Amino acid sequence: MNLNQKAIEYYERNAYGKAMDLFHEALNQYRDVQALNNLAWMYLYEEEDVDQAFELIQEAVALNPASRFPYNILGEIHIKRENWKEAKEALEKSISIQPSSEARINLAAVYYQLGEMEPAAKYYLQSSEDPDISEEDADLSMYCYIKCLIDLGKFQDAKEALDCFFRNKKSESSIGEIEIADLYIEINNYNGAIYWFEKGCNDSLSSPYWISRFAYALYKMNRLSRLDEVIKEAIATTNKRIEEVLQEETDEYWTENDRKELIETCREEIDYYGQLKEKLVSGYIPKFLFAAYFTGGCYLFGCKQHGHPEYKKI
Repeated sequence: MNLNQKAIEYYERNAYGKAMDLFHEALNQYRDVQALNNLAWMYLYEEEDVDQAFELIQEAVALNPASRFPYNILGEIHIKRENWKEAKEALEKSISIQPSSEARINLAAVYYQLGEMEPAAKYYLQSSEDPDISEEDADLSMYCYIKCLIDLGKFQDAKEALDCFFRNKKSESSIGEIEIADLYIEINNYNGAIYWFEKGCNDSLSSPYWISRFAYALYKMNRLSRLDEVIKEAIATTNKRIEEVLQEETDEYWTENDRKELIETCREEIDYYGQLKEKLVSGYIPKFLFAAYFTGGCYLFGCKQHGHPEYKKI
């Protein structure tokens, strides 16, 4: 068993310190694409040391590797630094070598950050249809794809995608009813939004964000009685939360100061709910909150758990 295999074996057994020692030893002996890449991945994913990972992966990429792994790592580092153009170049290079779900999703998100919605939609759609992708990544990719369609002004296409994809939504989907409702608001389909808010409101903790969005949809459809009920229920739920917090015992992890801060936040939320209807009547439109979805993966050469062979030059 070579040093790389031993390092990965220790890592899989959660002997992290020993694994890092061996990854460093492998780099000292060989300093090739594999050793540079694997140690960079460890620094990025385990140490969260972006600078050290960047230094190592730059050296690996300078060797013109015939694998997507170093470019995926480089792309993710640029994403963390919000260097979107550099991330795009690295991920496009990765896909040109070997397409992967991680690179497609991240490239879609990078295009979104750059304001290039057409290619963003293209890659999100490809990701959602990838047979090898996880169900969670597929759902999140479809969610982001629909958001891209909305940003492109393709409301009918977005509605058809929403109706088709979420008609038989599984209860364990990573996309909940509240998120679906949010998208329906963005295509001005307030009845659709209300339907999904009603389905999800009993399973979601009250929050100013989604309560305001639900109330907005109800206001647009002139369902003022239900709007009043939603606000009243949100205030009651938040008051109940204050009562529960007051009864909780404090300790070193949950201090009296923590309690006071949470209660203050709850009271601010109650004040917000109390003014919400008046704000909506005055023209207030609650802003849609959306963040492009990024992902990651195992890029360790020689990882048997994920079926990765050791690096070979072509």
